Amino acid sequence: MIKVTVSDIIDETALVKSFRLQRSDGGALAPYEAGAHVDVLCPGGVTRQYSLCSPPEDAGSYVIAVKREQQSRGGSAALHDKVVSGDELVISEPRTLFRLQPSAEHHVLVAAGIGITPLLSMAYQLRRGGADFRLHYFAVSRESAAFAAFLESSEFAASVEFHFSVAREEQPAVLTEILSDVNTATHVYTCGPKQFMQQVIEAVPRSLPQDNVHFEHFQAVEPNDSSGDAFEVELDTGEVFRVPSGRSIVDVLTEQGIDIDTSCREGICGTCVVAVVDGVPDHRDHCLTRKEKEAGNQIATCVSRAKTARLVLEL
Repeated sequence: MIKVTVSDIIDETALVKSFRLQRSDGGALAPYEAGAHVDVLCPGGVTRQYSLCSPPEDAGSYVIAVKREQQSRGGSAALHDKVVSGDELVISEPRTLFRLQPSAEHHVLVAAGIGITPLLSMAYQLRRGGADFRLHYFAVSRESAAFAAFLESSEFAASVEFHFSVAREEQPAVLTEILSDVNTATHVYTCGPKQFMQQVIEAVPRSLPQDNVHFEHFQAVEPNDSSGDAFEVELDTGEVFRVPSGRSIVDVLTEQGIDIDTSCREGICGTCVVAVVDGVPDHRDHCLTRKEKEAGNQIATCVSRAKTARLVLEL
């Protein structure tokens, strides 16, 4: 974990603030891969994940943007109401679960609302690498679109297209038009509300391989559901523990004094992922890719369960 100082706070919109973070010890921050996020320990003790939206190669500071949620569980409200310039926060090292594909010849970035944040860092990286890309940004209005003024005057402004005031029922047609000419050398990346991302996925031509479509959930897609049949977990130490219905693997192991790093506890951040040696996981997370889930050799222990009577885990 890293201690950082909030050097600047900007009201990007009426509901979105950006926070510029610098190391409190004056040192350099590690460069990161576009699409990365950090854990932020918010006032009140809750930890939340926020995408980095500054240039990935900038070692001087990180920037996160936080939308104040109407039903905040303590993260966005605390950052909006309690944090001022000069305050100190604690963050994690950046982690990347949503990444650009270097083999792609063309990249299409499709954002809705606060989903612009990881795609903004991707646009920086693509521009610096001379890659061919297009960024489509959907928002209710220009006033509600975070970073709109910056995007209009940025070094990659010519690659940005705004879509304001597109009614929800009209979005599928617009997305279909945007994605109508993509080919197998194109990769599509999307972030935003669940329904919007689903519309993007459905608008992609069937000729485009599933592996060419990438998306990131910036909030829990559904409540943490740990229901299901009980099962056993066997550790590489030989210890065996029963995981009952309604309890997670993390909860059971923590009670036994076995620590697994966790953060979101919603299957989003990937902190608690461990290796599976034997058994079939019942994946309920949103951090592992489709290929990783099909391989069956990893599991997000905060939400996922087992399809077999026992899972053998390597911690």
